Amino acid sequence: MKPLPRTARAYIVCAALGAGACALPALLPPSPTPWATAGLLAALYALCELPARCRLLGRTPGGSVPMGSGSFFPVLLAAALLLPPAAAALTALPGGLLARADEPPAGWRRAWRAATAALATWAAAHTAGALGARTALGTGTALGRPDMPYALLPALAAALVFCLALTALDGGIRATADGLPLRTAWRGLLGRALAPHLVHGLAGLMMGVLWHSAHGPAAALLVLLPMYLSCWVFAQYHHERAAHQATIRALVQAVDIKDSYTRGHSERVGHASVLIARELGMDGDRLDTVRFAGILHDVGKLGVPTRVLRKDGPLTAEERRIIELHPEYGHEMIRGIGFLGEARDAVLHHHERIDGSGYPYGLRGEEIPECARVVAVADAFDAMTSTRSYSRARPVATALAELERCAGSHFDPRMVAALVRALDASGRQPAVTADEPGTQVPAPRTPGPLPAKTQEPA
Repeated sequence: MKPLPRTARAYIVCAALGAGACALPALLPPSPTPWATAGLLAALYALCELPARCRLLGRTPGGSVPMGSGSFFPVLLAAALLLPPAAAALTALPGGLLARADEPPAGWRRAWRAATAALATWAAAHTAGALGARTALGTGTALGRPDMPYALLPALAAALVFCLALTALDGGIRATADGLPLRTAWRGLLGRALAPHLVHGLAGLMMGVLWHSAHGPAAALLVLLPMYLSCWVFAQYHHERAAHQATIRALVQAVDIKDSYTRGHSERVGHASVLIARELGMDGDRLDTVRFAGILHDVGKLGVPTRVLRKDGPLTAEERRIIELHPEYGHEMIRGIGFLGEARDAVLHHHERIDGSGYPYGLRGEEIPECARVVAVADAFDAMTSTRSYSRARPVATALAELERCAGSHFDPRMVAALVRALDASGRQPAVTADEPGTQVPAPRTPGPLPAKTQEPA
């Protein structure tokens, strides 16, 4: 891992000093801090962070910079509703310092996590206080009964400010640690964090309500425990997804090792498939599916004899029959990876042709899954724009002209038009269209969706 830049270290130091300044009034006399509540909440938050240090129970590792978005925040938002700002900030420090650090430098990561949690909690507590959260929750009143409809406003406002503070701070550390422009560093952070933080805010509100109920603080666990378990289950899902992605990388690397002629081809087809899919209006999980399909489209080559894959001369009829089995081999290999979804059909059908002359099943037109039609165009495009044992790389314009000539017979015209638009928008210089200058990366001849006069790699 690259060392943390000085600017990032200075940024973390400033955040830590700011967090200390926010929490310090809680320790100075005369202090209005309700130590029993603050101590219980601080211990509870620290307890929530401890399982993350266990490799079996811990969450999925974070990004390349020390960010605090992986923590469990309902306890801190409850503190923001129940405590004065300085005391609320203080409750965040022990748990932040005990949080798991997945990568070095561990000390800087923990300091950052504690500082950001304290600053965000302090800001949320000020917001909640200004909107009368403690009065709405019955703190310090004779009746001690929460006013639930009114309490929703300060709780949601506190959660919003908490989210804004964290995303602003996290964007800053991304900018200083990774050298990103501020606009790029902040892009997408708020959108991904807002909904989870609002849900955590509602959980914090329920904790605050139960805290002052007849059953006392222990009743808050009725909210905390189920939500914590649901977060843990969600984290296990991400662990499983990360394991699947690691499996995908291993499969692609195995193909590259076995068929060195097409090294890099799978990644380039995945990238080109995403270009097409974006032009077609796909987004979110669908884009991931298309990318996985492009990356894995040739994984069935692992079931094809190496002597056939690396043969320089023309293929015999028997060899052609063998290599035409690679889509079915690939489908069998990945059909147990549930989250791939439509990508599995794309692997099976990416050599089908619109006119029904493709393989393995001779599907035609709309019978071919959309994702497979995307990958077919991306595959053929990369085949023509990469240097092979039997042909030099073609210019992008020539490759696109050939795809357009075959649109309607071999390829879906919508997919071809989408690729043309995407490349026009990028100046027809995509990263997927060639190998490194001066490097010849040939591939064997295998049957494919292009006309006889062109050679298309698997």
